Amino acid sequence: MPELPEVETIARWLREGRATEPPLLGRTITAVEVHWPRTLAAPDPATFAQRLTGQHVTAIGRRGKFLRWVLSGGGVVLLHLRMSGDLRWQPPPAASPQPHDRLVFAFADGWRLAFNDPRKFGRVWLVEDETSVLGDLGPEPLDPDLSAADFYARLQASRARLKPLLLDQRFLAGLGNIYADEALFQAGLHPLRPAHTLSRTEAERLLHAIRQVLRAGIAHHGASIDWVYRGGDFQNHFAVYRRAGQPCLRCGTPIQRQLVGQRSTHFCPHCQV
Repeated sequence: MPELPEVETIARWLREGRATEPPLLGRTITAVEVHWPRTLAAPDPATFAQRLTGQHVTAIGRRGKFLRWVLSGGGVVLLHLRMSGDLRWQPPPAASPQPHDRLVFAFADGWRLAFNDPRKFGRVWLVEDETSVLGDLGPEPLDPDLSAADFYARLQASRARLKPLLLDQRFLAGLGNIYADEALFQAGLHPLRPAHTLSRTEAERLLHAIRQVLRAGIAHHGASIDWVYRGGDFQNHFAVYRRAGQPCLRCGTPIQRQLVGQRSTHFCPHCQV
């Protein structure tokens, strides 16, 4: 599943375009094709297509793992890619839908943007009030308004173990398996450590590590570790994730893999306490 750096990268590509693809920003939607109705969480397909047709995208951003498109006539499109969702530009001439295209946005010059999702877990919303979908999300880890003192207080209020807590989108928005593992390694903290046992210094170190690995992930356009997300190379800079059995880059101890809350967790048993 794409995490904060991958979703941020996609948002930037949609705003700015890239070598072979146009920007989405400013384009007017001329038609919407819904090929898998359950992709739409709200509203129904007919209403969704009717309301988007003729509108142009005035802003593109991200909240947690959600993509946000602000529309000229009101409303916001929210997209969550989940396990296998992807946005793919299709150049003119217009072709038939590709396998696994669940939703297609068409534009006047013949370009089409497809929401492709083999596993069908991704969801799209058209809402007037974003809090109806995003209201339970925690703070953005890169938000400068999130201070070390605030972060420490949030840790102190929880009896959860660090790894599951960092994956809880109500605690922090945008972190997933990859960057949680990498941040805990950078901070020297064991993934099973109870959150409330961290000192102020450890909490500050963890927040710094989270921001460090997220910024590195964004700088490398995210991590491309399977067929779902392409275009990043942060996978070439992992310290622990998917390195089970390989020597720790700091001490040489073999990296361990353990299931924590049904999620693969990678850590150095010597460096992380």
